[in-house]
Amino acid sequence: MAPQASWFEADFYKVLGVASDASAKEITKAYRKMARQYHPDANQGDPTAEERFKGIASAYEVIGDEAKRKEYDEVRLLGPAANPFGRGPAGRGGPTGGGGPGGFNFDVGDADLGDLLGGMFGRGGRGPRSGGASRGAGPQRGADIEASLRMAFVDAIHGLTTTLHLTSDAECSTCHGSGAKPGTSPRVCQVCGGRGVIDDNQGLFSFSRACDVCHGRGTIVDAPCPTCVGTGVERRAREVKVRLPAGVRDSQRVRLRGRGGPGRNGGPAGDLFVNVAVEPDARFGRDGDNLTVRVPVSFAEAALGAEIPVPTLEGPDVTVRIRPGTQSGAKYRVKGAGVPGRHHPGDLIVSVDLAVPQHLTAAERAAIEALAAASTSSPRDQGA
Repeated sequence: MAPQASWFEADFYKVLGVASDASAKEITKAYRKMARQYHPDANQGDPTAEERFKGIASAYEVIGDEAKRKEYDEVRLLGPAANPFGRGPAGRGGPTGGGGPGGFNFDVGDADLGDLLGGMFGRGGRGPRSGGASRGAGPQRGADIEASLRMAFVDAIHGLTTTLHLTSDAECSTCHGSGAKPGTSPRVCQVCGGRGVIDDNQGLFSFSRACDVCHGRGTIVDAPCPTCVGTGVERRAREVKVRLPAGVRDSQRVRLRGRGGPGRNGGPAGDLFVNVAVEPDARFGRDGDNLTVRVPVSFAEAALGAEIPVPTLEGPDVTVRIRPGTQSGAKYRVKGAGVPGRHHPGDLIVSVDLAVPQHLTAAERAAIEALAAASTSSPRDQGA
């Protein structure tokens, strides 16, 4: 949205009674309080209240929007002297006016003022050489929303469909986003013809600025909705059904397109970002797309080799053949028994733990003593 003349002159923070560094939440709270106080329905017959309400709505339209607020703050840093629209000292009709066609006296040398303003606010402008069509406020994308979800290990592996309970901005349940009181509808602004902008010709230069009547919306709400006070948006509790994909990881941030805050002026909804926390499993671990598990084996199984049952995350055990002479910590791979993948699943990595008995029967002790007597080497001799 192009900066408009009122941005150079009005203190929107003062209008809403908040500090210039107020948070978005504080601004919204102050706006709703003042909008209720000066709403035309609550002050019938008082024209000053109606004018005050319009001023409050205009202020919130700018500093209640993150992108517009950033541009407005940049304009405030420049001060009224930089006003190219004719009300300040540098514009037409001011103390130094009369310096060009229509009294325009804003010295930019050989620069295109449209390009200069466009560079000032981070976008291309519309000057006499740009040839582009003017652009109104147009559809505005809704805000992105953050949410947190704690999920079980097995749900993270196989995916989960669940319902999130959020408190966020949503389409007004009374007016369904129109901003108008039930039984009424917004009307097209006759000044800008619904474009949201009007052209301000300055001799050689032509500017597009937000319409002073509809404030860039393209429509006018004569009877604001009592629930959202004309914004089309209300903050309320809502439920969002979401599907988390299979294989989601701990601390992963999952983006769900179009499930965030509602758009304005027909714009698309924002996105919902779900920050996932996965609970650890008592038996299984994860290494990328592979699952890991530790399985104890006896000395005889490790020394002689054996076929041992190995658990899987879901479903029956699988049988793994371990080689004779297997050492504690050795790893075996079960193909395709890991995390489901888009192209192929991961594997199950089985780590062997040698289990040393703590209590021996007489027969077991005698057998081990016989083995010790028959042994001709020590493991400590290796590498000597």
